[in-house]
Amino acid sequence: MADHIYKKIELVGSSPDGVEKAVENALARASKTIRNMRWFEVVETRGHIEDGKIGHWQVTIRVGFTLDE
Repeated sequence: MADHIYKKIELVGSSPDGVEKAVENALARASKTIRNMRWFEVVETRGHIEDGKIGHWQVTIRVGFTLDE
């Protein structure tokens, strides 16, 4: 097995449709410019309140990806 070196970045995704969709939105956008993404971890979950109701979810994630050889 080859040695792997990872880099981590932090992203914040948002969605009015829930936490999972907020994560999906962050990963989809990151995948446009970042190659070799391998894993993520949820660091923080919060939301925005509009008129006493959930307006949208905000999720901070750390994404790990391997560096090119």
